[in-house]
Amino acid sequence: MDLRAKLTILADAAKYDASCSSSGSRRKGDRNGLGNSEGIGICHSYTPDGRCVSLLKILFTNHCIYDCQYCINRVSSDTPRARFVPSEVVALTLDFYRRNYIEGLFLSSGVIRSADYTMEQMAEVARSLREDHGFRGYIHLKAVPGASPELIERAGLHADRLSANLELPTQPDLDRLAPDKQIVTVEQTMRHIHARREQAEEERRGSQRAPTFVPAGQTTQLIVGATASPDAAYLAAADRLYKNHGLRRVYYSAYSPIPRPDARLPAKSPPLWREHRLYQADWLMRHYGFSASELTTPDAPDLPLDHDPKLAWALRHRALFPLDLNTAAREALLRVPGLGVHSVDRILAARRVRPLRVDDLARLGASVRKVRPFVTALGPNPEAHTLDRVDLQARLVPARQLDLFAAPTPRVVTPDPAASRLLVPVPDALPGALPTAGPALGRLT
Repeated sequence: MDLRAKLTILADAAKYDASCSSSGSRRKGDRNGLGNSEGIGICHSYTPDGRCVSLLKILFTNHCIYDCQYCINRVSSDTPRARFVPSEVVALTLDFYRRNYIEGLFLSSGVIRSADYTMEQMAEVARSLREDHGFRGYIHLKAVPGASPELIERAGLHADRLSANLELPTQPDLDRLAPDKQIVTVEQTMRHIHARREQAEEERRGSQRAPTFVPAGQTTQLIVGATASPDAAYLAAADRLYKNHGLRRVYYSAYSPIPRPDARLPAKSPPLWREHRLYQADWLMRHYGFSASELTTPDAPDLPLDHDPKLAWALRHRALFPLDLNTAAREALLRVPGLGVHSVDRILAARRVRPLRVDDLARLGASVRKVRPFVTALGPNPEAHTLDRVDLQARLVPARQLDLFAAPTPRVVTPDPAASRLLVPVPDALPGALPTAGPALGRLT
């Protein structure tokens, strides 16, 4: 099979892996090497200044000895197969980079022969790029669960990021659909990466000449909707991984039906809104001080689709509101719907100068419509005493969003040709906005 045919098969097979991450590495270029991963995001990610950057995203091979029923590359699948050798991946990466098509490499793989053999092949790709060709661009490798610590060490010394995919949130889920995988094995690999990374950071504090180890950290992926596990199980798994293994990100990927699926798999994908709500809840855990157990309840283990998880939490805890904008602690303000991290920091800075009114929130970047029922401030705010009104949710959730869930069939919108000629500024993404592509990063306030 020629290289072009291999690339066609293995690039297409890589599209199911969502754990391609933005940068976090600081691998500066030099005059003796190729590339620079300083200050850029990778894998069609957007940098703060609006640049979109990309990487070569491929599988080393789609041959696999495992029979994970949700995976198109499982051993029992009849999908066309292909396999690179390390020198071919190196040549492709350098050729694409020199043509200015990419700024890095994301390399995953099916498991061939054994976890050690597969990890050795991918580690050799990274080693050759770094040592033989002086490549200084971004490299993200898949860490194969169960591979020996020595091979993980070899890969981590050359890669910017590693990711060992958990795929499903509980062991019974894996037993049902991926009997060759064990959560304990995946987490052992994560634990080794985390411990070795902390060791490398400690060595770097003593000497800047000490080698780095996975400077951009590690990530993982969870497939949403392939089993009946509720959102609470996904959030509990993510919370555990963040706390125990220092993961940089958990990626949630809605299950996508594959050709000739097993009868144990659902017939269709879950709503994309479910994936989006999990990303929002994940953001609350990482940046707003929420725990996984707070975002769902035993009676409602799934996140609501018609409004964001922060608003859902506030509606369940109305007794805690309203909060006084001029006296409430930062941790309490972060739990007010409509207030984001930057808005809260601006409130704390502004109230040192003078007492705040509710109307000041608009100038501080907050959503006044969402915040008003949950706060008090200097001057009257009648809406602060309407928290028990039955129409509160309807007033806080945009009508167009409620219509989306109430409509029995999808609505067809006919574009207005005149509208395309209007130059209307595009506002920031709303908390409830559905992502159009890629992992949902929906800003949640």
